[in-house]
Amino acid sequence: MTIVVLNRRNLLVAGGSVFATKVLATGVLATGVSGLILPARAEGLAPTETMSGGANNYRKGAAIVDRIGKGGFWMSGTVRRAGDGAPLAGQRIQIWAHTVEGQEHEPQSHGATLTDKDGKFRLEMPQIIPIFGQPHGHLAYDSGEFKTVFLRPVMRSAKETSLEAHFVLQAA
Repeated sequence: MTIVVLNRRNLLVAGGSVFATKVLATGVLATGVSGLILPARAEGLAPTETMSGGANNYRKGAAIVDRIGKGGFWMSGTVRRAGDGAPLAGQRIQIWAHTVEGQEHEPQSHGATLTDKDGKFRLEMPQIIPIFGQPHGHLAYDSGEFKTVFLRPVMRSAKETSLEAHFVLQAA
């Protein structure tokens, strides 16, 4: 094991990767046999928190559908497990929005889809239009195996034809 004395110059040269290594109580930095500083490793992927307004007009149990309305707009994203970031297959994601075909509180504006083997989901729906000045979608994970999460991503422009949202779920 190589011992590197901690001082300002060594910290700057290490470029912040010092946090990925083990600092001994003696004030020295322990590195691998080669003397190279080890790369950072995630302690765990933090769960997604529910967004303010995400649950507005939520309808429990919306049907799994191939498409909402006539389509033309794509809502997509991923679902992963908190901690290790593993993709979660077969997870139900509900999607709804204010669109050219209906308002977000109306049943025809709601639908759900399931994630594939890689934890990805994608559902076609009508074009989202602004309500209260913001074009936005609503998504929910609510199946029970993990904690319920509501998301409300806002589009940069009402002219966009797709929107992504990503879930990191924590066990219930």
